[in-house]
Amino acid sequence: MNLILFDNNFRSGMLPLTFTRPQADIRIGILTVKEKWEVWLDEVASYLASESLAEKFKLKMMDENMYVSASVLPNKQLVDVVKSMTLGQALFKDGVLLAACGGKDVKEAIEANEFSPFVTIEFEGETTILDKIYQLIPHNQDEIKNDFELITKGRQSQKIDETVTVVGANKKPELVNQIFIEEGAQVEYCYLNPQEGPIYIGKNAKIWEGSMLRGPIAIGESSQISMGAKILPGATIGPWSKVGGEVSNSVITGYSNKVHDGYLGDSVLGEWCNLGANTNTSNLKNDFAMVKLWDYSTERFAKTGLQFCGLVMGDYSRCAINTSFNSGTVVGVGSNIFGSGFPRNFVPSFVIGGPQGYKINYLKAVAKTAKMAMARRNVELNDKDAAVLEDVFESTQKYRTSLR
Repeated sequence: MNLILFDNNFRSGMLPLTFTRPQADIRIGILTVKEKWEVWLDEVASYLASESLAEKFKLKMMDENMYVSASVLPNKQLVDVVKSMTLGQALFKDGVLLAACGGKDVKEAIEANEFSPFVTIEFEGETTILDKIYQLIPHNQDEIKNDFELITKGRQSQKIDETVTVVGANKKPELVNQIFIEEGAQVEYCYLNPQEGPIYIGKNAKIWEGSMLRGPIAIGESSQISMGAKILPGATIGPWSKVGGEVSNSVITGYSNKVHDGYLGDSVLGEWCNLGANTNTSNLKNDFAMVKLWDYSTERFAKTGLQFCGLVMGDYSRCAINTSFNSGTVVGVGSNIFGSGFPRNFVPSFVIGGPQGYKINYLKAVAKTAKMAMARRNVELNDKDAAVLEDVFESTQKYRTSLR
């Protein structure tokens, strides 16, 4: 049956990442939400996304479709129920729509939030529903483990090079089964410690000498880990990223750089981000209090319930060398941060500057920089990308009003 992943009213809680992508393209663990559902259901999914993203992220609709919420993470019990659903049924959990089966009528029902014509089913099992961006932080380690089992089952890892030290394998040789190295990856003269969780290294990734990786972690396709880097549990390095220094319990969505020394902890970065050398994030308040984070839906800082929470940065944003971020900092899309001192805890999209003040980082300048950064990965900023950026620039103007 045709698979469609739909955005719902949780989209605003996943900002700034969902300014530039549907909820289905959020990465948590090894895979994106879309990739997880595609593996579980053995189907290629399309998107029912917001109007601003619909041109880039296409919807493919047929007479019979399985619509699944892009906010919910799959597990065996949930997938079994979804597979058993028939036309005209809608699956809920505590008032939240998880899935529905049908044609155009489902799309209309989702948009109107009206499901009275459907046969409703209540899901009795456990689910993980992502409605806030900071939820990626506490759930990432478990999702690395879940994805590792999902995508490596029945497959053979590339042989571990004899120059690699697998910590603990001298006493427990079976630990090597918790390391999976995809074809073409270069992994030499480094330390891999899978005693607390699996280590996944993607196709054509490069793990440079002297680096130390402690699972559970995921290194994406064609990513590079610098010499002497320390990659700690819960770190997801998305595809085509370059990472050095120390990274702990953080999600780097992909195509981003943190090449040099510095600390990134309990944080979430989008795509095409760049952290200058010796950039550091605080992930714990001095008084050990729970961290608050900017919430776009309420336009104020909100409690996260997390004691450890660092930086959330949207796509195409960057910072200069020696930048220091306070715990619970949110940076929007297309911003450029520099200067001495801590930037404010909420940095709007499309601004340039730092603690000494900000001005508007105009769309033309952001697009020019993005084109140069993307060309280094042999990727082009196309018209659809540019249209999404323009929409974000227009929709976030209110946060830059005081800068004019």
